[in-house]
Amino acid sequence: MAAAPTLILGLETSCDETAAAVVRRDEEGRGEILSNVVLSQVKDHAPYGGVVPEVAARAHIRHLGHLAEKALADANLTASDLTAVAATAGPGLVGGLLVGHTFGKGFALAQSLPFIAVNHLEGHALTPRLLGPCPFPYLLLLISGGHTQFQLVRGVGDYTRLGTTIDDALGEAFDKTAKLLGLGYPGGPQVEALAKTGDSRRFDLPRPLKGRPGCDFSFSGLKTAVREIVQAQGSITDQLRADICASFELAVSETLADRTRRAMVMFREACPDTGTPAFVVAGGVAANARLRATFTMVASSQGFTLIVPPFHLCTDNAAMIAWAGAERFVLGLSDGLDAAARARWPLDTVSAPMVGRGRLGAKA
Repeated sequence: MAAAPTLILGLETSCDETAAAVVRRDEEGRGEILSNVVLSQVKDHAPYGGVVPEVAARAHIRHLGHLAEKALADANLTASDLTAVAATAGPGLVGGLLVGHTFGKGFALAQSLPFIAVNHLEGHALTPRLLGPCPFPYLLLLISGGHTQFQLVRGVGDYTRLGTTIDDALGEAFDKTAKLLGLGYPGGPQVEALAKTGDSRRFDLPRPLKGRPGCDFSFSGLKTAVREIVQAQGSITDQLRADICASFELAVSETLADRTRRAMVMFREACPDTGTPAFVVAGGVAANARLRATFTMVASSQGFTLIVPPFHLCTDNAAMIAWAGAERFVLGLSDGLDAAARARWPLDTVSAPMVGRGRLGAKA
């Protein structure tokens, strides 16, 4: 284990953000973000209504080098000051992963530094430990455009999947609802904004799997219900859009409340000696204010401490990758330059894949 402070350059290129950051981990395990540079590609993908992998990969190629330089400059460091280089190796869009992964290995080789291949999901999972004390074990809910899952986090590299989506991720459901209503990309923030002016009781949308055993998710039926309402209306007014958004957000909120309570029961059964464990919610959808309020209520009623990272650390960023790299490095975990990028890479490699889209691994 490393006894001195570690300085890690992190690189993130798994989807449509190009990012570089430098994070410091001191001898006591405290983290500090020295720089965190993120370049969003939203404008590049907006005309297509979603992320185009080839467009994303080419943008990573154009920007990653100077973003890494800026991250070092913002941290007032040079490459020779670094302890190691960490890059996202998966899961994600393989073209983008190869850009960051290859750049990171080349940088590490040129500087004679250790290289750490980081699971993007582990970056999200360990983010609360970057922000302050967060002892293991704790319960993680990851909700983003590509992932919706509960994980029991016992330690670095030690995860047990409690529940996952059997079809769409929650972020996908938000984006597809927005598209059905003629809203722009990304859809989540626009659905949330319109929901504030809508009547959440106008449409009785389904609460998928609510009341069922376990804590898995399903959102395809909810999306289909929205489509049927849109098709039945003929013309869509601004008020109708707002009412659908509000009804959709309420259905999601009540579904998440039910699934979260069940996940907390499962966590208690697995870790009965944990007093007041943390409930960590991470991923871009965690920025939704109504959902945060729901999580606050559920955590309080079940004896958990809610931790939701600030918005800039919920969405994809390189600080979380650098921190995950630091956590792995101090445990003596690094990778060879033959480490491969992996489009599918579940945190829990033991649990059986789910039926549906999750069977391929990334959402499991």
